[in-house]
Amino acid sequence: MDRDWMWLPNRLSRDYVEGVKSFIQVAKEHLRWDNKTRCPCRDCQNARFNDLLTIERHLIRFGFSRSYQKWIFHGEEHESQPNEQNDIGVDTEIVDATDVDILNEVVDALNDACGHIDNDINLEESTTHGKFDYLLGEANKELYPGCKKFSALTFLVKLMHIKVLNRWSDKSFDMLLQVLVDAFPERSNIPKTYYDAKKMLRDLGLGYDSIHACKYDCALFWKENETLDKCPVCDEPRYKFCNGKGKKIPQKVLRHFPLKSRLQRLFMSRHTTSDMRWHKENESIQAWKDMDTQFPWFSQEPQNVRLGFATDGFNPFGSMSNSYSMWPLCMKEMFFMLSLLIPGPQAPGRDIDVYLRPLIEELKELWHEGVQTFDVSTGENFRMHACVLWTINDFPAYGNLAGWSTKGYKACPVCNEDTSSLGIRSKICYMGHRRFLPLDHGWRRSRQHDGKRSFDHPKNPGKHPNNVDRKRKRVPEELNWTKKSIFFELEYWSKLKLRHNIDVMHVEKNVCDSVVGTLLNIVGKTKDTNKARLDLADMNIRKELHLQIQGNKLVKPHACYTLTVEERKEFCKFLKSVKFPDGYAANLSRNVSINDGKISGLKSHDCHVLLQKLLPIAIRPYFNKDLCTTLVELCSFFQKLCAKTLYVNDLEKLEEGIVLILCKLERIFPPAFFDVMVHLMVHLPREAKLLGPAYIVNEALIFCSMYLLELKHMKALRVKQSPEAIDELYSLACGPDNRVHTYMGCIVNGVRFHTKDRDDRRITQNSGICVSGEHDGEEIDFYGVLSNVVVLNYVLGDTNIEIDEEVWGSDEEVYQDNESHELNVVNDNVLILENMNDNDDNFICDDIEEEDETLDDYANENEMWLSSDSKSESD
Repeated sequence: MDRDWMWLPNRLSRDYVEGVKSFIQVAKEHLRWDNKTRCPCRDCQNARFNDLLTIERHLIRFGFSRSYQKWIFHGEEHESQPNEQNDIGVDTEIVDATDVDILNEVVDALNDACGHIDNDINLEESTTHGKFDYLLGEANKELYPGCKKFSALTFLVKLMHIKVLNRWSDKSFDMLLQVLVDAFPERSNIPKTYYDAKKMLRDLGLGYDSIHACKYDCALFWKENETLDKCPVCDEPRYKFCNGKGKKIPQKVLRHFPLKSRLQRLFMSRHTTSDMRWHKENESIQAWKDMDTQFPWFSQEPQNVRLGFATDGFNPFGSMSNSYSMWPLCMKEMFFMLSLLIPGPQAPGRDIDVYLRPLIEELKELWHEGVQTFDVSTGENFRMHACVLWTINDFPAYGNLAGWSTKGYKACPVCNEDTSSLGIRSKICYMGHRRFLPLDHGWRRSRQHDGKRSFDHPKNPGKHPNNVDRKRKRVPEELNWTKKSIFFELEYWSKLKLRHNIDVMHVEKNVCDSVVGTLLNIVGKTKDTNKARLDLADMNIRKELHLQIQGNKLVKPHACYTLTVEERKEFCKFLKSVKFPDGYAANLSRNVSINDGKISGLKSHDCHVLLQKLLPIAIRPYFNKDLCTTLVELCSFFQKLCAKTLYVNDLEKLEEGIVLILCKLERIFPPAFFDVMVHLMVHLPREAKLLGPAYIVNEALIFCSMYLLELKHMKALRVKQSPEAIDELYSLACGPDNRVHTYMGCIVNGVRFHTKDRDDRRITQNSGICVSGEHDGEEIDFYGVLSNVVVLNYVLGDTNIEIDEEVWGSDEEVYQDNESHELNVVNDNVLILENMNDNDDNFICDDIEEEDETLDDYANENEMWLSSDSKSESD
């Protein structure tokens, strides 16, 4: 049969559409028990099972797989030997009986691990596909004789997934496997130990290299030092003392996870390859543009990769009391890659460059030579190059990587030698932010800040191009350099505009701890100590706060920025009563003690929520207007800086605004409040302009509204049998079925919603919703609570109704049809909102379109039927 139509470039042509229909007729005769069959489109590659309607849509959209010349999965005879594997290597009988979702996950994982498998490749000569053959062989094995639900591989993958999600120990997993081996039939293919399970799945991962290191972080036993038994620097033995018995145990082991193979996998997977060219199709941030200007050859290839680099320490045993830590160095979650894992009871500190050596060598190779990579989206090989644009770390790690001491009078690496610092009792404070104000500003002449007037020439924060003395030569004693960073071995590193980025979350946590600790006067965290009051006396400012002698005692007067004992209890009572949506924040009530009037044990994200969402509300009843306004402005600064979408104009306003905020804080809090972390806030807007996030505002609403206007023509297109009038669009044009289901909750775009009735019985709050709308011609936000969830079903013909999988927790099943029919349904979840004001209208939030409409067809809560108007067809 002539099938040249399968490769026509115009998949909307009459010949192609008629050919697809002929294929669908053939496929109808070879459906599974659930009325599904393999989809031969370029995206599914016969690895997924879909219904005929979905297959038809896929073939129109993606076209046929180039390797699918004979329709061997849809009735045509296979000419190869009976023992030969099909193009994905899975036995048809087992596949038909295997859980479809699990199988699809496994096939996707195999494709990601070993690359795209094409029929034109000789698998016997390809070592790359040897792993693929082995894993697919495991997928073909029955779990036990007669098992049709799982294969050996899918069952093991499921078990390992449960182990990770529930944090099972290796010992408990070994015990479980032993019980399963004893309980299942004798010929079952279940591994006996966790070690055996890892061996079965080892080829799904990419592995790592173990490199021995000196006990004192002097050198790696790598490359030229690989055969040495003693450190070439300090002569310390490579191995622990074992008296010549047993296996040699190294003093320290660095685990290096090669970067090249992991980057190659991102292009080999169809799920991630399109995102690897995101920067070429969207507006880039300033640092990216500058890199493209400096190295035009690098920017010409859209598949070249830009990397970020981060370091942090963690305790692998989950207990802060254990004296052990590991330092992972990492480069949307699927794009996070663990690159190096450094063990030891302490951080490597300035010696971290020793451990960075394997990664730097790999980065050099990726920049100069590149690596041959297969891009599954184009089906072609290309030479991939990569570079590191910046690093982002907490402040101590910043100093270790950059080679700049983050302590002392010049601790700020951005201000450099221009750091404004002052030695006070037992510490150094970083004030002097008035130097960023115009010369004619009134606060320049005020003595309320530090007891002096400020007439320094106004400076732009940090390494601004207008700072004319940037190129002045300095002697090493002037600065805080401790070493030359190993990153300068990269050819492009010295030309980057911003090499090291300050971690906003780390700054935010430290600022939050300082503010909350001082407001609540928490011992050990407050900045308002006796020494801080003595600093005020030394500067001769705010005399009302100086320590006073009463008899034989020194009395500390109450400050306007601290709460009384009763106010602290009320403040903590408010925080303990707050309910958050599921997954939004931790349960802060566990960190709040009402009797003691203090907060403890806050993590970074807890401080993020507390500072941006709760503090502006909680402080209002207790402080004067000036203090309240300043703290609210501080909270608003972080809220705007951490927004998903940032505009350059807004960042410029933040850059000016944070200077005023810091100057206001200098007039309120004692000098001890202003440590280097508080000072670093002044540089955050500039770094955000250079490094992002710089997301382009999505115009999806306008696009969707234009698209929906075309639905009125669907009926006419349907009569003309136009391929554009697909069943889904025609169903939307005809309107929803007038029978609906109601629910007590749903998940929309990964966010969980509950109705108000359900929320009243839980410790979390998921019923509050905010939607945008217009009032008197102005765009404003409407706030309300969710009273009900309704599912609209757009049905082709008089058939049964399916419920969308994302909707859960049935409150009342209003309509149920027990007859079994073949069904084509488009689901539309609608959230019914009840505004805080009973006199206001109801609003809806739709998880398909982000538009707000009035739901005229929603009759009432008790009778879940839409009006008959909903069945009328569009003109």
